[in-house]
Amino acid sequence: MANTLTAAQKNHRRRILRRNLVAYSFIAPNFIGFAVFTLGPIIAAFVMAFMKWDGNNPAEFVGVQNFLAIFGDDRFISALKNTAIYAVFTVPFTLIIALALAILLNQKIRGRNFFRTVTFFPYVASLVAVAAVWNMLFTPAKGGIVNQVFLHLGLTPLKWAASPKTVLMTIILFSIWKNMGYYMVIYLAGLQGVNGELYEAASLDGANAWQKFCYVTVPQLRPTTFFVTIILTINCFKVYDIVYMLAGGSNGIVNKSAVVLVYYIYEEAFGNWRLGTASAAALVLFAIVLVITLIQFRGEKNFSAD
Repeated sequence: MANTLTAAQKNHRRRILRRNLVAYSFIAPNFIGFAVFTLGPIIAAFVMAFMKWDGNNPAEFVGVQNFLAIFGDDRFISALKNTAIYAVFTVPFTLIIALALAILLNQKIRGRNFFRTVTFFPYVASLVAVAAVWNMLFTPAKGGIVNQVFLHLGLTPLKWAASPKTVLMTIILFSIWKNMGYYMVIYLAGLQGVNGELYEAASLDGANAWQKFCYVTVPQLRPTTFFVTIILTINCFKVYDIVYMLAGGSNGIVNKSAVVLVYYIYEEAFGNWRLGTASAAALVLFAIVLVITLIQFRGEKNFSAD
């Protein structure tokens, strides 16, 4: 009997092992990709933040010297300030416009699906193509369409992305226009979950459209707004491609007026080959995003508790 039970246990263990191997074989490709392209670079960045290395000579441990170096670099301070300004203006305006569009296009209006598609299209379109069209519309010359409108209205034409004074504003406007469709779709999904009986009850109480929005729509969309705010904030601090397409490339970043943190990290790593300071700047960016996210989570928790 003991030998029979032992054999059964061995067979059971073999079946479990075979089942686990099959499961791990499905997980392995994704995990290997994550380990090589995400987890590995993250660990390397933490290590390199305390090293001095140009990618050629042997690495040298320097402690916190990289952090002292970047905080003493005027370009890093400008990148930090520009990123903060970009996030402060982009997050609320994108959120407000996306919510307004979602509420408008949630109504039963003619051509609703067409307008939803048009609004969402810039988000899925190629950034290169969209940036090229944007640059043609907002060309610094007086022949640009937007500047022509300004002239007809008696306003002074702007240089947009070609001027240090307006380049960051141009990037913010472009970001809002390109991304608002994506967050509009998220808000549309959230609006489908709002209980229609609440609007009926509010109507019976004599509430107008604005009161329904403030006391029914906004509270019901609080989880959606929280999600949108978190994702939008993180994406704002990670912005790089939009800045490169509008203010970088062959023209180069306009002085210090448009450089952001990720662009600074790219310059330090692959332009100046100071991999240690680039990693230190990446850790600073990580810390900023982590702190902001924790504050938002704490604020949402306290607000929900109240």
